[in-house]
Amino acid sequence: ACWKTYVGRPETDQPRLAAMTQLGNGLSAVGRHEDALSAREAELSMKRRVGAPEHQVLIAQGNLACTYDDLGRVAEVLSLRQEVYSGTLKLHGEEHYDTLREAYNYASSLMILSRFEEAKSLLRKMIPVARRFLGESHDLTLHMNKVYAVALFEDDGSTLEDLREAVATLEDATQTARRVFGAAHPLVVTFDCALEASRATLRARE
Repeated sequence: ACWKTYVGRPETDQPRLAAMTQLGNGLSAVGRHEDALSAREAELSMKRRVGAPEHQVLIAQGNLACTYDDLGRVAEVLSLRQEVYSGTLKLHGEEHYDTLREAYNYASSLMILSRFEEAKSLLRKMIPVARRFLGESHDLTLHMNKVYAVALFEDDGSTLEDLREAVATLEDATQTARRVFGAAHPLVVTFDCALEASRATLRARE
């Protein structure tokens, strides 16, 4: 109903652009991912065509990446995540929440394709920024540390030193998450699981 209200308006009309976003969100929410993909692609094309501000284009690209992810199209997800991270970095610089979030999203996409070295390189660069800008106990900083540690111990080429670093990183992050969020928090549960996996990998190699 929202989209039908605004469909007759000019492409540059902000409520129309917002309605396209909501259309994609609604279709995704009910599992109509192919239809959501069409809406997302049309939204991105329109925003580029009308010269929408760069941050709006980046948001549309991020939404499209999420829909590709829903459809299991991991190569397209990675390509878009790289574009969005690069664009956000150029727009805002390193010390900005959006840049750090997109670095995390890009690293997570690299992990899905087992591109561990690239994920580790990116996170070695951005985790210190997250610690400085957001703080050690921010959930995004903690998530970035977790992905970095998982990249260390899941990489078949990791050394014993890498595995020990993974365990130490997860021990610190898990302790911080437990202190901030409480032991029963879902975030802490996932950290506990990753920590146990890292310890098991280290034991198997020692």
